Amino acid sequence: MKSVYVGSMALLAAGFGAYASFGAEDASEVSRVDKRVEYRDCPKCDKRIRVDLAAGKAYVNLSRLEGADKEVVAARAAKLLDAAKIAPASDPKIRPLMGWSSWNTFGVKISEEIILETARAMATNGLKDAGYIYVNIDDGFFWGHGEDGILKFHPERFPNGMKPVVDGIHALGLKAGIYSDAGADTCASIWTSPDGTKEQGGIGGGLYGHDAADCKLHFVDLGFDFIKVDYCGGLKLKLDEKTRYTEIANAIKATGRTDVRLNLCRWAFPGTWAADVAESWRTTGDIRANWGSVKKIIDENLYLSAYSKPGHYNDMDMLEVGQLVGQMKSVFGKHGDTGITPDEETTHFGMWCMLSSPLLIGCDVRSIPASSKALITNPYLLAMNQNDLGLQGYVVAKDGEAYILVKDAITKFGKSRYVALYNGSDKAHDFTIRAADLDFGGKIDAFDLVEMADVGCFEDHVSVNVAPHASKFYRFDAEKRVQRKVYEAECAYLADYQELDERASEKLGTAAPAPMEGASGGMVVSKLGNRDTNYLEWRDVKVDEAGEYLITIDFSSPDERWFEISVDGGAPRRVNAQGTGGKFMSGVVLLELSAGVHSVRLSNASAPMPDIDRMTLASAKR
Repeated sequence: MKSVYVGSMALLAAGFGAYASFGAEDASEVSRVDKRVEYRDCPKCDKRIRVDLAAGKAYVNLSRLEGADKEVVAARAAKLLDAAKIAPASDPKIRPLMGWSSWNTFGVKISEEIILETARAMATNGLKDAGYIYVNIDDGFFWGHGEDGILKFHPERFPNGMKPVVDGIHALGLKAGIYSDAGADTCASIWTSPDGTKEQGGIGGGLYGHDAADCKLHFVDLGFDFIKVDYCGGLKLKLDEKTRYTEIANAIKATGRTDVRLNLCRWAFPGTWAADVAESWRTTGDIRANWGSVKKIIDENLYLSAYSKPGHYNDMDMLEVGQLVGQMKSVFGKHGDTGITPDEETTHFGMWCMLSSPLLIGCDVRSIPASSKALITNPYLLAMNQNDLGLQGYVVAKDGEAYILVKDAITKFGKSRYVALYNGSDKAHDFTIRAADLDFGGKIDAFDLVEMADVGCFEDHVSVNVAPHASKFYRFDAEKRVQRKVYEAECAYLADYQELDERASEKLGTAAPAPMEGASGGMVVSKLGNRDTNYLEWRDVKVDEAGEYLITIDFSSPDERWFEISVDGGAPRRVNAQGTGGKFMSGVVLLELSAGVHSVRLSNASAPMPDIDRMTLASAKR
């Protein structure tokens, strides 16, 4: 396997370099390509290009060119500088929401003073400029509903009501968010707070029975721009999630506001219907400021990429960035908030960006550590989250608790892709990044998003060592994009998939990803078939050249089964599966495909299907 590197192979094997960086202190020469780019000669430095956003410059290390033309590298440096400028969104609601929420640090112990001080801090400390514009008030402001049915606010925490708070937030050029419950009572009134009490003001404070009046109050009279709707009260009343959340979404629409963003907080992936109702939906239980919690949430979101699209996102919960070990500030200290390390913090934020989660800061931004603020305002990491493609990264390689994820960076099916090396294990891990896994060919340039440095280039493969609980995040720019060959089943769209009721899923036989030894990615999709909606579909199957293609489906089956394969809703082709005895076999179909993007569906409306491992796509040309 051929490998070509800029810089020594030893440096790259250590993680694209492990020595000192370089910058303005070294001797310089200004590039003719762009005056913002300067040349340095630093033999002991490991980076090819280093970006200094504070200085507005990029530095090219002449000692790391390895025969490349310095002006060509300088042109890349200029492009990397430009890449720090995130382009405006084509639609205000198309990208994951960015802002702050009161719950992680303060719980119900909030006030007008805390909210407005937070808003002022965000407007002046660089967070607003970085894109964090929502100031969201979580549980703790309620005082039930009055006899007239109008929602009341806590007389001590918000003595002036909510209008001055919303107006104060808006005056700073920020947006205001609010909270409620789908049921009659809020979560804090049902569950015991860290101080051993229950929030009495939340009793009867939920939306149930007050949809129209509360939505008019929040979005017309007060002017809130976002609402998170919890489900503790809804669960207490045994309400149906899809029905109830649809009612709330319709009540918001009835106000005439089209810019309000709705977040569903049901603590598990609610189902594919959520994208028709809301802009985001929680996929897990509440986050806490400890590694176990962060890791659990990441792991539960690794195979949800098929359900993310522009304007609609899987919500991994609020950020615990800034809650470092020894610097904790939270009312939940006795409930799992022990703090995270800098490596864990980088993994936390970087993976939220790679998986296109909303980014809601949870720490006290009035006293956020400088290193944490630098991390969450890093424009290269934010660009991985804040773009109009709406893509969530998907897994292309897995080794134990180490994962490689990828997603397109600038255009779909383009030559620039984001790559994450996520090490969830307690030991350092040697990753091997293969160009074939990234659908790349030719020379590949690598830019480290966290270090803001070009760390070299490679062909075919490169090895990178990553510390325990740590991650690396790159943008790879390749000479050419090649047609994707492998499509893992666990990354496909499952129409009936939901995580709200595992017993119902088990009874109905609802398809879901499941681990299986011997599977290509360690995972299969099981429980497919038996009804017309319980299918699997790959929706972005791109064919570069029209012609005949061999579509191979790898599967495992306990007995004789069958499934149908169809492309773009066309006539299905039947594939028979024999019992495989716990091993994997393949079914092959020859199909004529036009150039372009296709959907490939596997289904069986009347009988169970085999467990599906993956699909491979190859031209039938010899």
